[in-house]
Amino acid sequence: MQSMDRAALEAFLAAEFPQVAGDFALEEVAPERLVVRLKVGERHLRPGGTVSGPSIFALADVGIYLAILARIGPVALAVTTNASVDFMRKPAAGCDLLAEVRILKLGRSLAVADALVFSDGLAEPVARASMTYAIPPARRFVGVN
Repeated sequence: MQSMDRAALEAFLAAEFPQVAGDFALEEVAPERLVVRLKVGERHLRPGGTVSGPSIFALADVGIYLAILARIGPVALAVTTNASVDFMRKPAAGCDLLAEVRILKLGRSLAVADALVFSDGLAEPVARASMTYAIPPARRFVGVN
């Protein structure tokens, strides 16, 4: 397996998912932890001025995806196969959100991870996500050893 550092992850996200890459910023990439920021803008808000559930889900999903790629390398076709999100409290108004991600199990075909989502600067999480990703098998190409 080939790992990816912060610069490689940022380049991968910009190349493979340019439609959302600008919404996120990597804060920390370490072997056991990844922290990613959702740069909250008007498009992420729901009526009442709070961050929408789909935006919180996207932050957790992108964070877990990047944490897995940080460990296994640029596998664009790794996909979410299961997701559960607990929305625990309303995010603080006017704040970015941070997802602290850790991989719980990384196997050959499945990865399980969780993310705690916080309003920037606050200690209590606003959401918790648990996700499973399917990792596609390595492909062998004709004529390549």
